[in-house]
Amino acid sequence: MRELRCKEVGMPNCEFVVRGKDDDEVMLKAAEHARHDHNMQTIPLDLARKARGVIRESSEPRQSKRG
Repeated sequence: MRELRCKEVGMPNCEFVVRGKDDDEVMLKAAEHARHDHNMQTIPLDLARKARGVIRESSEPRQSKRG
C-alpha cells in the first residue's frame, strides 16, 4: 500500500491522506482531491513531480481521509 499526504506537497493546512495499491492509483486519487478540494482544474507538472516524490509505503489499512 502506498500513501501521499497533501500537506507534504505544499498544502500545510490540508490533512488529506490518500492510499492506493501503487503510485499511479495514489496520483489519480490525489488529482481528484486537488480538483474537488483545492479547485485545481489541472495539476502543474512540477507539483505532480513533487507529489510522486513524497509517496511512500503506508502501514495503514486501505482508505482515504478527507481533510
